[in-house]
Amino acid sequence: MTADTIPREALELTDGRLRLRPWQDHDAMALFEAARESVTSVGRWLPWCHADYAPEDATAWIAHCRSGWQSGEHFAFPIFDVASGKLLGGAGFSQYDPLQRSANLGYWVRQSCQRQGVAVAAARLLAQFGFGQLGLVRIEIVVLPDNQSSRRTAEKTGAKFEAIARHRLWMHGQAHDAAVYGLVPQDLR
Repeated sequence: MTADTIPREALELTDGRLRLRPWQDHDAMALFEAARESVTSVGRWLPWCHADYAPEDATAWIAHCRSGWQSGEHFAFPIFDVASGKLLGGAGFSQYDPLQRSANLGYWVRQSCQRQGVAVAAARLLAQFGFGQLGLVRIEIVVLPDNQSSRRTAEKTGAKFEAIARHRLWMHGQAHDAAVYGLVPQDLR
């Protein structure tokens, strides 16, 4: 199966605890609330999560995600708690390269739900989707070197630390070095 044949509206990934599916328009308020709650934790690492984040930002992000699915360029998912239906965070693939069969995997978890294994479980679900349905042979997780939580998540997912890549991330108007982790199908076993 390739990215252009994935039935977006019917897609759901679950492990019984978490449920991931493509973003939908009605998720905007939950995204806004999760982002505003998480400015001090998530905002430290992801510049989109800031004190001025507004409902319009959430709506624009969801439209961007829908467009990414349609173009096959990126695949973003909200992470929900199965039992409560609460939005716990988001995860997805960016920099999808069908020729090299690779993509970057990113994740974030709202502040009140951090340190509960949400990011690891979501990353594993997405890795299985990436290898199984997108046909990926390599997934990269790229984080700022001092983001210890994201680095631990990468390692617990099974990814292997490969390098500190110079000027790998662009944030706040400047280039930053980044820790690069590689995940291949056999790492999930």
